[in-house]
Amino acid sequence: MAIPESRRLDFSEVELIDIGPLVAGTDDEGVVNAIRSACTNTGFFYIANHGIARELVRALHDQAALFFSLPWEQRMAVRMGPSIRGYLPLGFRSEETLTSATKLSGQSGINLQEGFWMGYDRPEDPECPFDGPNVWPIECPELKPAMEAYFKAAQALAVTLRRAFSLALGLEPTRLDKLFEHEQSRLKLNHYPIQEDPTSVNEIGVVPHSDTGAYTILWQDDNGGLEIENKSGEWVGVPPIPDTFVINIGNTMQMMTGGCFSSTPHRVINRRAADRYSIPFFANPGHHVTIEPLLASDDGTFEPFSFGEYQRKEYRGIYPVAFGN
Repeated sequence: MAIPESRRLDFSEVELIDIGPLVAGTDDEGVVNAIRSACTNTGFFYIANHGIARELVRALHDQAALFFSLPWEQRMAVRMGPSIRGYLPLGFRSEETLTSATKLSGQSGINLQEGFWMGYDRPEDPECPFDGPNVWPIECPELKPAMEAYFKAAQALAVTLRRAFSLALGLEPTRLDKLFEHEQSRLKLNHYPIQEDPTSVNEIGVVPHSDTGAYTILWQDDNGGLEIENKSGEWVGVPPIPDTFVINIGNTMQMMTGGCFSSTPHRVINRRAADRYSIPFFANPGHHVTIEPLLASDDGTFEPFSFGEYQRKEYRGIYPVAFGN
């Protein structure tokens, strides 16, 4: 399905929004309006006073560093499979890397990133192919509790943001909730090794892309490297700000809002002579949910679709390694 054109502007910076009132249970009109403006104009914003304890972040960062320092054989013992759980090997290729590198340099590129995924721990279900048990490395016994604790906190924050997005769209506060029944949200640990040549389009931390789900909650370490593309095609840095998260809108939300909310292309280039870590939580609707227009102003060109089928198609292109390709 075609993604409607977004309305993002020629922005030069990303807004910081204090969501403390929302976390406290107050539907603050000023905060909601600021979120609407950010989602419409840039598709990205920082949040402060989000309610996730610094200790949770630090504990998970430490466990991520420990896992990615394991020998290759031990990491590969929990290699990612079709349910998108486990280890994503360093230097994976995807349709995004092939398209981006070929367009820019005539070569096929790679992502200089490795990852580790988890989701809701569920039994395998042939009717829901992204359900399944999480997998854990026996060499890092503290990774599981650290990741599960963070997942729980991020999921609670995602619910708060979901309410804010509904209000920002002029909808009932719980309007988006039914889209997340049996949700397929995921938590991922990212490791970006030092790039030998940060200017090479053939080897980049993560090539330009947009996220497939509804929205993403991102923690990034002090090294920076995240960049987003404005309407003029200029890349704008999103530097780390202590004790904040970066929120960005995904393709599914852009489609549901008819382009009112913007799913903005972004990339990662590790320009620092240090390993970079980030932790994204991807808020994804349920597998069997039908994605339909949210706004009465929709012009009728939007065709409803199954989120599960869309996710399956996208994951096969982004992570062919998980499907044996």
